[in-house]
Amino acid sequence: MSISCATGKRTVSDPEVGLPSATGIWDSAHWAEREVFDQYGIRFNGHPDLRRILNHWQFQGHPLRKDYPIRNGQVCLETDSMEKEIRARLHVKGYDDDTISDINTEIMFLNLGPSHPATHGAIRILTALDGETILANVNEIGYLHRGFEKTAETLTYNQVIPLTDRLNYCSALMNNIAYVKAIEKWLGIEVTDRTQFMRVILSEFFRVQDHLVCIAANLVDMGGLTNYWYLYNEKEASYDFISRLTGARLTSTFTRIGGMYRDFHEGWEAELETQIQAIERGVSDSLKLILKNRIVHDRTQGVCILPKDVALAYGYTGPCLRASGVPFDLRKDAPYYHYDLFDFEVPIGSVGDIYDRIMIRFEEIFQSISIIRQAMKMIPDGPIFVDNPLVVLPPKDKVYNNIEGLANHFKLIFEGVHVPAGEWYDSFEAANGELGFYCVSDGSGRPYKIKVRPPCFYIMGGFHEMVEGAMVADAVINLGSLNIIGGELDR
Repeated sequence: MSISCATGKRTVSDPEVGLPSATGIWDSAHWAEREVFDQYGIRFNGHPDLRRILNHWQFQGHPLRKDYPIRNGQVCLETDSMEKEIRARLHVKGYDDDTISDINTEIMFLNLGPSHPATHGAIRILTALDGETILANVNEIGYLHRGFEKTAETLTYNQVIPLTDRLNYCSALMNNIAYVKAIEKWLGIEVTDRTQFMRVILSEFFRVQDHLVCIAANLVDMGGLTNYWYLYNEKEASYDFISRLTGARLTSTFTRIGGMYRDFHEGWEAELETQIQAIERGVSDSLKLILKNRIVHDRTQGVCILPKDVALAYGYTGPCLRASGVPFDLRKDAPYYHYDLFDFEVPIGSVGDIYDRIMIRFEEIFQSISIIRQAMKMIPDGPIFVDNPLVVLPPKDKVYNNIEGLANHFKLIFEGVHVPAGEWYDSFEAANGELGFYCVSDGSGRPYKIKVRPPCFYIMGGFHEMVEGAMVADAVINLGSLNIIGGELDR
């Protein structure tokens, strides 16, 4: 059995013997190694809390092993108290057993979630409280885990695209683009210029949609309901344009390996400009309510600070990393799809608090709109598919009137796009950060392995660092500022 990581591939002769833990080097390894243990059964010696993370605690077996039957679903019959874990975290924070168990202590255990209006999804946040101050925190995820990677092994490469919609469903089309970009990289395919500009326009439009949801919900968490309507109404109106373009409102499935499902419809430029003007008005109205609002400042400034070194240690990317002062953006640092041609800034925070995480997203909305308008002026005419019959379905007239076209269509549908054997990784600047796909191909039309690197997973892994020492109400707002999306987090 072999596993791959940022430093290369390691062969594991005996999963029970395992490997040395990297938790002493990278804090992000705490959750990453738990995931490998959960899915593959590989032990990491020296890991302080090696237990399941995506599958429930009563789960038997390791589902991403090839000998695990995909239809062998297992139901959890009892909840996990997590008392052991929260007490261990209290010990790490310096509280001894006498203090914790003393009848006169002020320490109280409180669950936020997993079913709770403040959690923005099914996430369990277990806290140890002194009054309303959080002394220690441990988290449980996986409630929305549906086996994305296991399911992908049974489908052709194009059939995986609808699964990616269900990752970050607030910006579904960005997932589509990130996935096909990864497959095209290994195939050595460079999509047409028109397709590249289409993908840029749609990526930035969906980045705006994602940020609108995040900010709107986050401001509701602190009582600013009016902001929600200023922001979310414009997102809702945008679905009219999205549905006309893709045929769906939420889950678009709009890309194909080598191109797009179809071209822009006639009149799309005017429709898109109308939408982004409405978004600009809504965002500007919301900013008027909060920029000089004392309540917003008191609730967010200097609250739940994440220093840049801690953010890097936990593998943060995207707006949450940039809010902590790290100027990393794949569109600038590893540009793709002609991003080096666009004039845009990468907003950077100075403190790494909730306020920075909110305001970074506000500014990124304006930057994305600027990119959209530049790309609309620069987009060329031309085909949206590469000229490659091994990848792209033939035109319908050739399918209906030509035996070679019919055979080509039949093989691509039933066998899939044959991808050369090998393994590779590709990344994409999604709305929440680096969305990566690590793929292994055996040369067939179906992936041998697909591993998703979701930004939310590592962001949630550092949640406790921000909320310990803060108040319960601060933890709720902080979760909203991180924009945790359950489908992406749990896969």
